[in-house]
Amino acid sequence: MWDRIKHKFDKFPARMGVARKIVELGLRVGENGKIYCGNVEISDVALARGTGVDRRSIRSTVEVIMDDPELASIFGNIFPAGALLKNVASDLRFGVVEIEAQAGTPGILAKATQLISQENISIRQAHAGDPELEENPKLTIITEKPVKGEMIQEFLDIPGVKRVSIY
Repeated sequence: MWDRIKHKFDKFPARMGVARKIVELGLRVGENGKIYCGNVEISDVALARGTGVDRRSIRSTVEVIMDDPELASIFGNIFPAGALLKNVASDLRFGVVEIEAQAGTPGILAKATQLISQENISIRQAHAGDPELEENPKLTIITEKPVKGEMIQEFLDIPGVKRVSIY
């Protein structure tokens, strides 16, 4: 996706940062030029603080998006994916498997979920970080109950997997 749109922000690094933050947070730019998380309006000031820019950078980024039909379509149809349960998994007695892998290697999610299902464990959530937004993207799988630590080697045997954490 970034290859298609980054050239539209190349000369303005602050605007690129704002565009990345909008995508990272699952925010959307409405037809009225306002920014939303789901149906909740996000103020320019709040987003500016969270992005480390001034509110004028937020407005100018939104103007660029609104003036370009391709950008307006992309940024107008982003919606948040929901709450990631990773940080509350232990409170809920869920398990977490975090996999760091080589970006672009196919089949990692399929093979990891197959290993988990062979243990007769249900998966509550799976979240894959975007390699264009994160330096070290991780595949995070939240399971109905903790996965045995002895399975680490099985996950490491999946082609492309660099590191695995189970907790």
